Amino acid sequence: QVQLVESGGGLVQPGGSLRLSCAASRSIFSINAMGWYRQAPGKQRELVARITSGGSTNYADSVMGRFTISRGNAKNMVYLQMNSLRPEDTAVYYCYAQRAADSFTYWGQGTQVTVSS
Repeated sequence: QVQLVESGGGLVQPGGSLRLSCAASRSIFSINAMGWYRQAPGKQRELVARITSGGSTNYADSVMGRFTISRGNAKNMVYLQMNSLRPEDTAVYYCYAQRAADSFTYWGQGTQVTVSS
């Protein structure tokens, strides 16, 4: 079963914006945190942003002030607004959700973000 579905990636010019969306299946009854990792070719996986059930947020230093993570009215929805995009932001972005009961982590399929002229 696919329990995390993400969308919103694409090709954008430097300085542009994209908004990523991630929806967790309601089969996941209770979630502690959701967020995004990204991985670029030849680079290590990097935690980009996360938001907890209590509303606390964390960001990678490289995206601080440019990216904003938020939750929808439905607690199983999360968004990543990406502004002032740079070529070095190019990567596959993976949504994740952490189950509250045992901290099991669910992963999305990934969405490609390419920042280029």
